[in-house]
Amino acid sequence: MSLTIGKLADAGGVGVETVRYYQRRGLLAEPERGYGAGVRRYDEGDLRRLKFIRSAQAAGFTLEQIAELLELDARDDRPRARALAREQIGVLDRKIAELTAARDALGKLAQECGKGGKGPCPILAAFETA
Repeated sequence: MSLTIGKLADAGGVGVETVRYYQRRGLLAEPERGYGAGVRRYDEGDLRRLKFIRSAQAAGFTLEQIAELLELDARDDRPRARALAREQIGVLDRKIAELTAARDALGKLAQECGKGGKGPCPILAAFETA
């Protein structure tokens, strides 16, 4: 497989500037320019790495943590990779708890709003700043 940067970006679900940004951050290698037209060509490994970066971001890892995970993979340091994953699970659990509380509070406000009555809507009143 030989991809231009545009095709790599498309296959990875990102824009070309995102690929370039990952290269500047050291997350993706920048291949040498080919002979003739001077176009850089990317391979299946580059696409796998790009997809890994996107998946890790979706799981909430920062680019710094992703760089560390890639380094840990190269060194086969599974204990540290596992520790990073467990830390991220804790972060996600806290976010889930916050979102659940926000959803529950909004549900109560919606229920109160549905009862009708006089005065401002409880939903609108809850979001006004004093």
